[in-house]
Amino acid sequence: MSQAQSLLGKVALVTGASAGIGQATARSLAEAGAHVVATARREDRLEGLVSEINCKGGSAVSRTADVTEPGAIQQVVSETVAESGRIDILVNNAGIMRISDITENNIEDWTAMVDVNIKGVLHFLSAVMPNMIQQGSGHIVNVGSVAGRRPFPGASVYAATKFAVRALSWGLHLELGAAHGIRVTDIQPGYVSTDLLADQPETQAAWSEAWTERRTLEPEDVARSIVFAVSSPDHVSVSEILVRPTDQPT
Repeated sequence: MSQAQSLLGKVALVTGASAGIGQATARSLAEAGAHVVATARREDRLEGLVSEINCKGGSAVSRTADVTEPGAIQQVVSETVAESGRIDILVNNAGIMRISDITENNIEDWTAMVDVNIKGVLHFLSAVMPNMIQQGSGHIVNVGSVAGRRPFPGASVYAATKFAVRALSWGLHLELGAAHGIRVTDIQPGYVSTDLLADQPETQAAWSEAWTERRTLEPEDVARSIVFAVSSPDHVSVSEILVRPTDQPT
């Protein structure tokens, strides 16, 4: 079965869908036949994405929510189940990265990364898991990072959050796989051309300059990896995918 038909009848919930990897993943899942529930904080961007998908013959709706607010997340999940009857795929993509030397002691940035990158994943997991267990099937995709394998200077806390995502993903595989038929995949991208550092323009400019002569990953490259994982046969669990730019030297 081609990816263009592989997800017909599936309901996919994508967090952080207003830009970057989340936006590209929502498009790709819709192209593969899934009904996409796109969620993020920026309502205007979500509405534009959903309009684009539906105009191209896909199926999508938007749900505005902040991953740090469990009540809002539960409402998104409850509305999705009420309207669609199920959730087959959860893509935990929402995340932030704040770069600074650990000696700068930016505890507000550390806390924000823990709240979004770890707690946000757990909040959506908590909301979606009971429905998947009741169904006896489902696929949870956590968007981690190559930083979840090795830290780099300036990103020790960010890396720690992605190490947590990697550990959680393996634990979920062990607890939810054979017992409940729920598959779990940790997608670990290297450097991707996104606006992840948009709120740190000086850092973003420095990174862009460093990559001037190198090819980065595009969000669509990561989205293809996600579609590959969730399109695999039910008896196949793609537990990890590490996808790096060929030109990435580390």
